[in-house]
Amino acid sequence: MLFNSIQYLIFLPTVFILYWFIFNRKLKIQNFLLLTVSYVFYGWWDWRFLSLIIFSSIIDFYCGIYIKKAKRMLIKKRWLTLSMLINLGFLGVFKYFNFFSSSLENALNSIGYQVDTLTLNIILPVGISFYTFQTMSYTIDVYRDKLKPTKDPIAFFAFVSFFPQLVAGPIERATNLLPQFYEKRTFDLEKAKDGLRQILWGLFKKIVIADNCAVIVNQVFENYTEYNASSLALGSIFFAFQIYGDFSGYSDIAIGTARLFGFNLMQNFAFPYFSRDIAEFWRRWHISLSTWFRDYVYIPLGGSRGSTFKKVRNTFIIFVVSGFWHGANWTFIVWGLLNAIYFLPLLLLNKNRNNTDTVAEKKVFISFKELINVSITFTLTIIAWVFFRAPNVSTAFNYINNIFSNTLFTMPSISLKPLAFIIILIVIEWIQRHRKHGLELDNPKMSRPLRWGVYYTFIIIIFWFGAEKQEFIYFQF
Repeated sequence: MLFNSIQYLIFLPTVFILYWFIFNRKLKIQNFLLLTVSYVFYGWWDWRFLSLIIFSSIIDFYCGIYIKKAKRMLIKKRWLTLSMLINLGFLGVFKYFNFFSSSLENALNSIGYQVDTLTLNIILPVGISFYTFQTMSYTIDVYRDKLKPTKDPIAFFAFVSFFPQLVAGPIERATNLLPQFYEKRTFDLEKAKDGLRQILWGLFKKIVIADNCAVIVNQVFENYTEYNASSLALGSIFFAFQIYGDFSGYSDIAIGTARLFGFNLMQNFAFPYFSRDIAEFWRRWHISLSTWFRDYVYIPLGGSRGSTFKKVRNTFIIFVVSGFWHGANWTFIVWGLLNAIYFLPLLLLNKNRNNTDTVAEKKVFISFKELINVSITFTLTIIAWVFFRAPNVSTAFNYINNIFSNTLFTMPSISLKPLAFIIILIVIEWIQRHRKHGLELDNPKMSRPLRWGVYYTFIIIIFWFGAEKQEFIYFQF
């Protein structure tokens, strides 16, 4: 079920009414309602894949209990290993089996061995990378004694399948989200209002920014040899805002929806295109995944401690794994490698923590130095995004090569329509860069009629200028 669909427009208020007015007397009944509607929400795509999420939930529920019960560390490790093998096994079969199989076939064929390897004719379950990582955080944290295992299966199953963030995040930690299913929730009008504002902001980013950009991006990337360099450059910029509007828009809708039901999800994007270096960018982009890899992969490997070799090794591992998490394609691995290369000088010069504050802190305008740094970071990010979007590595290299030609400073031959919306986005996010989202309007100096005028303006823009409905990009991951 898509957030930007008629079905969801009916689904959300129906669940809201049932949750607060019919099933509001007992916590377990509320949790059971959330579990039921989450399964309906997920099963809307393909009910057969519900068996995967249910089986994964059962395994991790009992693994958590037996990890805690085990007296010997060896037994604890065995239960954790079982959880990891099953969860990563699902990912390996559904997401990566065909990639490894075809890569092996191509490698053998290239050295003269003609073989036909086995491939599986299966569909990738929506959101499997997200809920797999979410449920793995539970067993890992129980193993580390950071969390007590739950004995409430309804609360745990609802935590794994919580519909607002089930298919595209944020990837919630069990330590943050699971305890919220144990606590009695009361309706908070101010929290609900802010949730609606964040949903509206997310819909604007998705329907107006991302979907309008997608129309042009698809044309440019599918026929890149037919366009001049300026059109290719603009197409890559449009893709940067398409993926940002699409993914951060989903996160905004998810976080806002959760607030309607009394839950607090973590912030997943913090205005990343205002970053002054790549390290800052990765602290602000897909925060839930970046911090997941940091805490469960990077730090256990040694992080930035130890020898220079280990620092470099850990950096490349974390970025390559992050790239591979996004999809079974060499383009994502190259994208991860590029970001590792970008990050490496900052790490070696010990400058990766230089920009931890907000850009132009307590200032209206950005300084010239910060503007240059932001521009360089954005340009490097765009180059990497070309690999992310291209169907294969050779196409990405050809696309970038064609950008740097003698037609770079000619007039683009593609529509400039999305530019107006992108400018609106940039201006609002610049003004709101100290806040959680673009429509967090709690300034007492702003009158009520002005606030409502802003809301209605965005609603009109969404309905008037929204492009043809596009599926969320990150559903494929």
